[in-house]
Amino acid sequence: MATQKERSKKSSTAAGSKVGAPAVEVEETPIAEERSVSPLDEVMSQAERAYAAYMDAERQVAKAYHENEMQVAKAYKRAESQSYRAYEATVTQALKDRDEVIAKAAQARENAIQRAEETYKSSEEGANSACNAAVAEAASNRDENIERAWTVRDETIEQAWQIYSKIAR
Repeated sequence: MATQKERSKKSSTAAGSKVGAPAVEVEETPIAEERSVSPLDEVMSQAERAYAAYMDAERQVAKAYHENEMQVAKAYKRAESQSYRAYEATVTQALKDRDEVIAKAAQARENAIQRAEETYKSSEEGANSACNAAVAEAASNRDENIERAWTVRDETIEQAWQIYSKIAR
C-alpha cells in the first residue's frame, strides 16, 4: 500500500504534468519519517493538489468555452451561408419568373396586335367592299335616272314636234 508521501508525490507529479506547471518535488524520506509527517505538511499537500485540480478545471472550462465559441461561430457561418444560398435561389427564381411573365405578356401583346391588324384589314376590306357596292349602285341608279330622263326628254320633244307639226299644217 502506498504511503501518504508517495500518494502526494504521485498526485503532485500528475497534477503538474496535467497543468503544465512545475511539479513540486517532495523529497523522499524513509518510511519512519513519513509517519511523522505533520498535519501542516499534509494540509499543504492537499492544498497543492486542490490548487492543481483547480487550475486544471479552469483550463478545461476555458477550453470548453473556446470550443463552444468555435461551435457557435461554425453554426453562425452555416446559417449565414444557408441564408445567402436561400437568398440567391429566391432571387434567381424571382428573376426567372419575371422573365417568363414578361415573355408571356410580350407574346400576348404580339398576338393581340396581329389580331387587331387582321381585324383592321378585314374591316377595311369590308368597308371598301361596301363603299364600292354603294358607289356601283349609285352609278347604276344615276345611269338609270339619266336614261329615263333622256327617254322622257325624247318623248317630250317628240310630242312637242307632233303638236307643232299638227299646228303648222
